[in-house]
Formats: sequence, C-alpha cells, structure tokens
Amino acid sequence: MISIIIPCYNEEEAIPLFYKEINKTIKEMKVPFELIFVNDGSKDRTLEILRGLAKKDKKVRYISFSRNFGKEAGILAGFEAAKGDYVAMMDVDLQDPPYLLKEMYETLQDENVDCVATRSVSRNGYSFFRKIFTKWYYKIINTISKTPIVDGARDFRLMKRKMVDAILSLKEYNRYSKGIFSWVGFNTKWITFENTERVAGTTKWNFWKLFAYSMESIIGFSTMPLLVSSVVGVLFCLISFIMIIVIITKTLTIGDPVAGWPSLVCIIFFVSGVQLFCLGIIGQYLAKTYLEVKNRPVYIIKETENDL
Repeated sequence: MISIIIPCYNEEEAIPLFYKEINKTIKEMKVPFELIFVNDGSKDRTLEILRGLAKKDKKVRYISFSRNFGKEAGILAGFEAAKGDYVAMMDVDLQDPPYLLKEMYETLQDENVDCVATRSVSRNGYSFFRKIFTKWYYKIINTISKTPIVDGARDFRLMKRKMVDAILSLKEYNRYSKGIFSWVGFNTKWITFENTERVAGTTKWNFWKLFAYSMESIIGFSTMPLLVSSVVGVLFCLISFIMIIVIITKTLTIGDPVAGWPSLVCIIFFVSGVQLFCLGIIGQYLAKTYLEVKNRPVYIIKETENDL
C-alpha cells in the first residue's frame, strides 16, 4: 500500500481539484492507496470538505490539529499515521504533479533505491527577489552544512518504509524535513520537472516566512554561525590589542593624538553592532535548545476520521 501525506492549511479551493487528479493516478496504478490529509488548524471549510471525503471514500483519512502548528508538524503527523509500505508526501495545490507517482513507484520497484525525490529545474511564478534569495540560500546552506540540501528539492517524494522508520526515529522538536531526509541517508534518485503555478488559492509562504524557515534549516543543520561569531570576537580582540599598543606608542613618542568624537562614536556603534549580532546568533541556538528541553509535543490532534 502507498500512503500519501497531504498537509493542508486553508485549502478549501484546492482539495477537490487535488482529489480529482490523484484519483486518476490511483486508477492507473492499480495499487492500494490511503490519502492522509492533515488539517493544520485551517480557518476556512477545509475540515468540512475533508469530513465529506472521508465519509464517501474509505481510502481518505484525515488528521485535524487543535490549532495551526506549521507544515513540519503536519508532515510528522502524517508520517506517524501512515500505514503503507511506501509513503509519499505532496502539496495539495498540485504544484507536485500526481502523475509522477507512477514513475516514482516503478523506479522503487526496478532500481536499487530507497527513495525517489523531485526537484524543480525552474522557478516559474517566483518573484525576481525570491529567485535571488533562493539561489543564495542553497549556496550558503551547502557551504556551511555537512548535510547536503539539493538545489530546487521539493518535499514531494516516495519512500520505502525503512526510510520512513528512520525519519520517525528522529524525535527533535525543531524540524526541517529536507535536511532530515538528507541526514538519514539511504539511496535517493532525483526526478526533475518544471515548476508550475498552484491550481487554486493563494500561497501561505511570504518572504518573511521563507526567511524564518531558512534560518531554521541553518540553525538545525550547521554550527558554522557559532564559529563565525567566535572568530569575529577573537578578531576584534586582536584589533583592540593592536590599537592599544599603537595609541600608547604614539602618545609616548609624539604626544596626545588628535581627538575626534565622531570617529569614536562610529567605532563604538560598529563594535556594539558586531557584539549584538554575535549575541543574536548565540540566542537563536539557545532558543532552539530551550524549545527542545521543554519536551512539548510537536502537534496536538483534535479530530480524525475515526471520530465521524
């Protein structure tokens, strides 16, 4: 059986269209399926639509959270609920083409791989600024992290059960799925396709949400920022020590140097800014540690199809 995890947040327009398209693929493949929709605290008719689908179609399951916990929580909930020998994850907006599932499944059957993942080779629909940001993000994360993140990688992938079990063995609270998929290893084959516009509704990811999400990945899979703050601190200590020697030497040889409060103020502001920047880096890691040690659940389930 193939389990498909579909996180949803305010997707009342997209769900019926996705359901229609995925059923076309299911009929072609002739393999048992279960569709696990995860309602991440939607405020529209998403839950009502999922209830209706679950009542008329036994292969449709749903998990509804008590509030919005974020996409990563939805992905984890889907993994924990999945019963299939193979598990896939897809976006409900049809930016992940359902027809690729057939090729992905056949690849897992015929080749020695544990996962078939997708990556977009274009960024159609992205703003110019977002394209630049995305390009530099992948360059930075792959430079500072030992866990490689494939440029253009999407969450859409089909995995064997043993890989899913490995992912579930990671109990961390702060999750970044693309990094986790890479970190657990296993043989992965990549399929490329052209990025498409969402079929309905509006994206829930604005620039600042994407920026915060990228920071999650950097903090979760690299300690390089801490090293940078340490190096900057040592560098400024050396510069300060050299400047002290220079000032003492000039004072003893040619007298008191010409004083200038503007330059002094600029130096104070600059050094203070660097200090606050380094403290901010340390604070981010401390905050993530704080969230981990509280040991709160990643999500809380309010309702499932079993409650109907």
